[in-house]
Amino acid sequence: MDSCVKNLCQLQARIPILARFCPECGSTSLYKDGLRYLANGSSVQRWLCRKCGYRFSQTNRNRSGKFQHVHKVQRQILNSPDALPFNCQGIHEAKSREPTGQHRLVQTLAEVENPSKSGLAGATQQTEKHLATDTTSTSKIIEYAWKLKKQGYAETTIEGHVKILKRLVRLGADLCNPESVKEAIAKNNCSEARKELMVEAYSSFLAFLGGKWEPPRYRRVEKLPFIPTEREIDDLIAGCSHTKKLAAYLQLLKETGMRSGEACKLKWTDIDFVNGTVSITPEKGSSPRILKISNKLIAMLNALQKDSTNIFPSVTIMRKSFARQRNRLAKKLQNPRLKQIKFHTFRHWKATLEYAKTKDILHVMKLLGHKNIKNTLMYTQLVNFKDDDFVCKAATTSQEAKQFIESGFEYVCTAPDGVMLFRKRK
Repeated sequence: MDSCVKNLCQLQARIPILARFCPECGSTSLYKDGLRYLANGSSVQRWLCRKCGYRFSQTNRNRSGKFQHVHKVQRQILNSPDALPFNCQGIHEAKSREPTGQHRLVQTLAEVENPSKSGLAGATQQTEKHLATDTTSTSKIIEYAWKLKKQGYAETTIEGHVKILKRLVRLGADLCNPESVKEAIAKNNCSEARKELMVEAYSSFLAFLGGKWEPPRYRRVEKLPFIPTEREIDDLIAGCSHTKKLAAYLQLLKETGMRSGEACKLKWTDIDFVNGTVSITPEKGSSPRILKISNKLIAMLNALQKDSTNIFPSVTIMRKSFARQRNRLAKKLQNPRLKQIKFHTFRHWKATLEYAKTKDILHVMKLLGHKNIKNTLMYTQLVNFKDDDFVCKAATTSQEAKQFIESGFEYVCTAPDGVMLFRKRK
């Protein structure tokens, strides 16, 4: 091991980017783990080895040119199943830098347990008291999150509650004092809907502590969602064609109206390439369903690499990629309306279009997987298509008619000269 570290030191003398390594195993695969404040008022970066879990502070060169560690901290076991809610990684290291599912939850809890410290050196008694309060709060948050995990709550729900509680702590709230939390929520500059979520998360947390409070009343303002034109949606998909996975993802959302989380849970075995159908595993209490997909989408899926069980990565990864492409296309096409399109907008657009075509609310309810028709009735208010807002096509052969139908056109009638007429809403 000493020879390995010695070789790394020699390599670091030539390559500045490798100026940090684990003093225990020599690995250069490290996590940043906050700052450590020294007695002289300065601070150094702390590091956590991803390979062996050893925690240490930043390395400096001594006069001889060799690297020495300012301060070493105890080992942090990363891969122990017993320490699952406190790990920075899961049992298996994620292949991507972006954590998904349980790995993302574990990383969120690790951030709660080891928050980065910032501020001036020489902390006052008030600062020390604040840090002690933060330590108590974070330990309670970890216990609360682990309880939700044991009770079978979804990873996204746990992650959302943890982030809200962390936000309240950063706003200066004492989680053991409901009045302090009320004050922090009231001063927070955010929407009424966001404040309502904060109240809901803290109410659950306070129930875990065995406390009670009189929750403040915040009511979100119901707004009708933005509905783009099909041309705008097609422009987005075409603009992402160089990113095959993202283009196929958007085409899937357009044709099926499924939730973004449902799309990211799809496995290759859920696609029936012979019959052209997709089997959706529901989330948020929806109903399972099997929907028809076009030959165009099947071809786009077949062009993707089948290097994993799931077809698409996490929603977080897809959302970041989509935001970049969407903003680029909005600027290129000089259409700022594109920036209003989100993943859930595809679901709104599909439901609105289906109701406009069929006027059958039960059909739309089944398509979306809703179990309560009240959730579907909103789409009856979104239909604002004009009677003449159509694109019309004429087909003289059965092959042309087939292509129009696959493109989403609806058959209208056959003219006396034998020409078949089709239409599709703009």
